[in-house]
Amino acid sequence: MKALYSQLLIALIPVFLMSQEAYHVFPEDHKQTPGSTSGDGSVQYPWNLQTALNQSSEKVKDGDTIWLHEGIYNGRFVSTLKGSSLNKIVVAAYKNEKVVLNGNVPSDRTSVLEVRGGHVEFKNFEITFLDEFPRSMKDKGFKVVGGINHVSGEDCKFINLQIHNTPGSGFGSWKRAGGSTIESCIIFHNGYYSKRRGSGVGIYVQNESNKIRLIKNNIIFGNYYKGIEVWSDNSNAKQEYVKNITIDNNVLFNSGLPSGKPRDNLIIATNDNNGINIAKNIKVINNIFYHNTNLGIEIENTQAPSVTLGFNKKALVRDIEMSNNLIIGRKDAIRFLYIKSLRFTNNVVYSGYIRFNKDVMNHITPSLWKFASNTYYTRSSRPIRIEGFKDYSLIEWRSIYGIDRNSRGKNFTEFNFNSTINISKNEHKPNVYRVTLFNKEGKDVLVDFSNYQIKQGSTYIVKNIETDEVIISGKLSASKTVTVPMGNYNGTSKNFGVYKIHFSENGDVKNKSSILKRMFGWLF
Repeated sequence: MKALYSQLLIALIPVFLMSQEAYHVFPEDHKQTPGSTSGDGSVQYPWNLQTALNQSSEKVKDGDTIWLHEGIYNGRFVSTLKGSSLNKIVVAAYKNEKVVLNGNVPSDRTSVLEVRGGHVEFKNFEITFLDEFPRSMKDKGFKVVGGINHVSGEDCKFINLQIHNTPGSGFGSWKRAGGSTIESCIIFHNGYYSKRRGSGVGIYVQNESNKIRLIKNNIIFGNYYKGIEVWSDNSNAKQEYVKNITIDNNVLFNSGLPSGKPRDNLIIATNDNNGINIAKNIKVINNIFYHNTNLGIEIENTQAPSVTLGFNKKALVRDIEMSNNLIIGRKDAIRFLYIKSLRFTNNVVYSGYIRFNKDVMNHITPSLWKFASNTYYTRSSRPIRIEGFKDYSLIEWRSIYGIDRNSRGKNFTEFNFNSTINISKNEHKPNVYRVTLFNKEGKDVLVDFSNYQIKQGSTYIVKNIETDEVIISGKLSASKTVTVPMGNYNGTSKNFGVYKIHFSENGDVKNKSSILKRMFGWLF
């Protein structure tokens, strides 16, 4: 059997070599093998990063991989790589090496990485501004520079990227980037002070394509303005391009915190006076939205919106689904402003009131508004507030508008959500989990991993998502539980926390690797 296996591996090697190529990139200041414009992409004569991203589809083909080796890549870069619908080109950090794209350099470009090509996958590296830089429009030398600017090219993937501390938005994903995915990224502390307010969002997303845009499993927090904007500010649009977007299993918290005013963790809307460019077919499922709040002591009478739907009464959002989300804010955690059709089910909301714009009353119909099985923790027995008009009890709300069947209203003091809100396995990094925790008193939380295939005795480290510093470490006991200390990590109140947990399973990492991996490790 072993002989047959070896023969099959040997037979497959030419196929791999013919179908895939690996190219190598090093920083230009690397001591042994500096990347250059004159390299050929080999390990001995590597490219610099911009040369690699300039390659034509005749040179770097779909299925090929461009490996970025460890180091700091100073510059602002543009990718024109183009894969195909059959296979993507991959641009990734080599193995577990730390790769940083530093945009804090003199340049006229307005993003650290601009993408203008389709069918490319970018993964496992960091995008930021290192050292000091001006962060206010009043400062000398200030310029708005974002992290990633995906201008064009469909079906790209952005996986396990860390985008932070840029004087602009973390990620601009524009209308000509249909079918693309942003997954398992950490996006934080992007933005700047404009003349009026904090500016710069985590993700700004549009889509003119019928292909679904997917934003999944990301952690987005502490950006200077909003978390995710599904949005267009164009007031005179001629076509629709804010549609067909799915936002699934993300954690968004404390948007606007660095600039001193809480902002929407998510807004879905457009500002089109023509009623043409309507935000539609947007799914928001299984997400956690949070702003710092006392949780159970009182609901502060200050603004801290987590989700807003609609903005311009001439551009009613429609075909919006919000299901299985946890939404936490202060007096206005969720705001329903200008909406034509909406499915709002199985959500848990902690807010002063469930707020509706007065204009909404003209559009609520049971055939277009599917409300059911929600739980509202508020400070009033009449939790439904039509702004400037009237507050309703849930019974009155159902009777008059015929919606919100099987929903429950509770006093905010009863809020006591399960301590482990969410455990999400990183599908692209073995044995890495994102854990979102809650404890009203800020006490340590016991996290149960018994439903996951992790061996007893495996070592673990719990990391701060912002700094990557180890908070605690240990070995997994027979109970398969890990005690995680709550704290003010990443600017949160002690009652809420998001962490990374890395496991290393003893016995799973074998000394013997396959012949193919030993000989051609770069393929993997």
